[in-house]
Amino acid sequence: MWGRLVDLIGQDCEFSVTGHLKLARNDADMAELVAHQQMVSSFGLSLKILDRSDLRRRYPYLGHYFAGGSLCAEDGQANPRLVAPAFARCAREKGAVIREQCSIKLAVADRNGFKLFAAGEDAPVHARRLINTAGAWGAGVAKWFGDIVREEVMAPNMCVTEPIAPLVGPNLGICGGGIYVRQATGHGSVIFGSGLGTADRDALRARPLADVTMEAASAAIKMVPALANVLLVRSWTGIEGRMPDGLPVVGASPSTPNLFHAFGFSGHGFQLGPAVGAVLAELSLEGGSPTSLDGLSMTRFGEPKSNSAAPVAAVPT
Repeated sequence: MWGRLVDLIGQDCEFSVTGHLKLARNDADMAELVAHQQMVSSFGLSLKILDRSDLRRRYPYLGHYFAGGSLCAEDGQANPRLVAPAFARCAREKGAVIREQCSIKLAVADRNGFKLFAAGEDAPVHARRLINTAGAWGAGVAKWFGDIVREEVMAPNMCVTEPIAPLVGPNLGICGGGIYVRQATGHGSVIFGSGLGTADRDALRARPLADVTMEAASAAIKMVPALANVLLVRSWTGIEGRMPDGLPVVGASPSTPNLFHAFGFSGHGFQLGPAVGAVLAELSLEGGSPTSLDGLSMTRFGEPKSNSAAPVAAVPT
């Protein structure tokens, strides 16, 4: 879907196929990458396993302590500052009404569907179907309808450098996570993320941490030594929802007809967003989707269902 953005929303949002290289630190990581390659091949995803000599030949800018890696050549990157507004513009052109800076205090089900109560507005908004994509506040919205699940908060610590000449080819990651590095194809800055900042979901506040930023910079330099003398421009973070197993909740509400959930993406929301949006459209308009959602229902956690719909903190939108 990322490769079809022009057809979907009218612009490519700087999407480019750069590939994604997941690096192994040792033999155990390599075994995990090989097992992953075998598992995903049945889904049509082609991964190429590279050994240490392959890495040095293909990517001489990498640190020499890596044992190998797994290359997904069809992966890529896009500019999130362009993607979200482009989807919004396309939605408006198709008749959607988007209310920005509109905090939802509560939503309730009634015989005609749903009523949403927004801060500062007397009259509720009526809807036949409701899709809960409230991010870190998704579990709070679900609780309004008695759907109970535990959603934690995470604040990824992000950094960006000054623009530099082309250096890093594919997006870089580590087997098991820890850090990722990519160079923006448009302006040449290097974006990397590692560790967590702090976040207060109720106060709508998040900030990166200086010591975490320093550790992230050290890890990035270890991955790509040539970054040692590149200037760091800024660091930032945000408020994301994280599920206990690192997988999102996607699918129909287990308790309320015509209510659909998609939250708790645990850091993977941008990549998965277009596909999840397509599945949600199928669920809400057609009553089902050919895409299997096995394992993504909130019932996988076995949380008890509440009979109360007690209000929680207002949800920013």
